[in-house]
Amino acid sequence: MDQSKEPTVAKEAVLQESSKLPENTPQIRGYDWNEGYSYEKLFSSYAHSGFQATNLGKAIEEVNKMIAARRVPLAEDKLDQYEEDEFIKRKNSCTIFLGYTSNMVSAGVRETIRFLVQHRMVDCIVTTAGGVEEDLIKCLAPTYLGSFELAGRELRERGINRIGNLLVPNENYCKFENWVIPILDEMLAEQKSNGTLWTPSKVIARLGEKINDETSIYYWAAKHRIPVFSPALTDGSLGDMMYFHSFRNPGLVVDIVSDLRRLNTMAVKAVQSGIIIVGGGVIKHHICNANLMRNGADFSVFVNTASEYDGSDSGARPDEAVSWGKIKKDATPVKVYAEASLVFPILVGETFVKDHYLENKTNAST
Repeated sequence: MDQSKEPTVAKEAVLQESSKLPENTPQIRGYDWNEGYSYEKLFSSYAHSGFQATNLGKAIEEVNKMIAARRVPLAEDKLDQYEEDEFIKRKNSCTIFLGYTSNMVSAGVRETIRFLVQHRMVDCIVTTAGGVEEDLIKCLAPTYLGSFELAGRELRERGINRIGNLLVPNENYCKFENWVIPILDEMLAEQKSNGTLWTPSKVIARLGEKINDETSIYYWAAKHRIPVFSPALTDGSLGDMMYFHSFRNPGLVVDIVSDLRRLNTMAVKAVQSGIIIVGGGVIKHHICNANLMRNGADFSVFVNTASEYDGSDSGARPDEAVSWGKIKKDATPVKVYAEASLVFPILVGETFVKDHYLENKTNAST
């Protein structure tokens, strides 16, 4: 083609001269499988792979910052020796708040969460009613794998409940009722005889003690004195049981304000604060708002699929939380836009789990 006939305007538009990027700008490069079959190398390549792989890579870095801050020994003036509530007593130089929605416990992410609690890798949990009861119910009866396409009408006729592509027979909730109602009776008796002030976190601690099952998240939370807050504890099967119990044996009172004080106090007294939130809704805001009381979290990772276009807190990017003072202005928060059952086990595996086994290996060799 005769170059003299090329449209000048089109050529200038297509071949516009580039300005130079800074020399330290990372280059996009994914994992080269010719280097071998290594998931460790694969995940380490995510930071420079682009899109949500990069966000996951950054989230791994952010969580590792929390772990490093947590390893710093508590200064003598930070030992919190006068705190009488052992559940909220400062235990580390970085208080890690973990929040998750009930579907994570319904799914196989439950075992990842249990590992974190079992090995005392987090200091505080905020979850929904379902996030509590689904764990306890699994100790009594299994949840099954089904399909997203199963017809709700047919499942209803068979007494089977669907959570996405998971199936929970009604029988599981009957077993839960038979187990939990006597415990509610005991709690009411303690309230009447001893003046016990029950809060959601104290209810959950009691249930964790009673389940006495090492597969349970809340067994380990109770054993290690890790508080579990659930401001919407009545919004689920546990609430249904409390409803039925209020007719059979009325009078049980659960105080949410005392728990608010416990949670906010944990944030206020934190030397440094890290938040990991899987999902959105009340669990996300409850943790973020607690950290407002200390002028923001130092480290933050959000994992969810929600977008910010509708102004919801669930979809809000971390920078919105910065504007409220819920995350510090100089922090490096990360949001991973992804379905959590895919990425949360990877995030935990490349941070807490790797650190746990590396530490055990180091201790064994010394």
